[in-house]
Amino acid sequence: MNHPFIDFSGRTVLLSGATSGIGSVIASLLASQNARLVLLGRNQQKLDAINKRLHGNHHLSILVDLDDARAIATTLKPQLSALGPLYGLCHCAGVAETRPLAASNPEVLYRQTEINLMAALELSRLVSNRTLGKKGEGSMVLISSIYASIGAPGQVAYCASKGAINAAARAMAIELAPRNIRVNSVSPGFIRTEMITTNSPLSDDQIQEIINKHPMGEGDAMDVARAVSFLLAPENHWITGIDLKVDGGYTAQ
Repeated sequence: MNHPFIDFSGRTVLLSGATSGIGSVIASLLASQNARLVLLGRNQQKLDAINKRLHGNHHLSILVDLDDARAIATTLKPQLSALGPLYGLCHCAGVAETRPLAASNPEVLYRQTEINLMAALELSRLVSNRTLGKKGEGSMVLISSIYASIGAPGQVAYCASKGAINAAARAMAIELAPRNIRVNSVSPGFIRTEMITTNSPLSDDQIQEIINKHPMGEGDAMDVARAVSFLLAPENHWITGIDLKVDGGYTAQ
């Protein structure tokens, strides 16, 4: 699982959505590469379970609900201030809701935008804060989606929020470059997670149709985790402002 050239020793990484399918795999990989993790989630039992099985015993779990971006700083800043400098961020928390345009009222738009975009920007603001961040270096990775680049029926709010993530990452990359803080995004294709298997309105046939559009077939959460680790890694200190597509060739067509 580990990569011989990636080592996060002495560095603390904030990980949102740590209890999700992709987030939990990212946590395991980063921990195996000696990162100290601050795990964010909305279910304490799941956070404790993830923390217990991670490599090392120095990780911190924080219960936080990211659907109110205005409350994030109030909840997190006191605990983060006591940790020492933060090196990185991976914003993996996200929500997808299939709705046709006619049913995408402001409430639907706000619900997806709050976690997918606003929480990402607020966490980025905290990690890049001069009093919280690690001086002289930093790296942030925001999980986007191939739906930031392609359209999909019933996914207007999701596509819009993920497209905004990519645009925001590019802007932050330019702004924070003088402080040696890198910002990138990762856009996965189809990854089978609990959000898809239990909460999706799509039938098995519809899911298979989506998978068939990926020239290399279905992806795995570890594919995304390795991309995140690569972009976060201090060894890759000259990569910023990119969107790395992990989609088995979907968007190459």
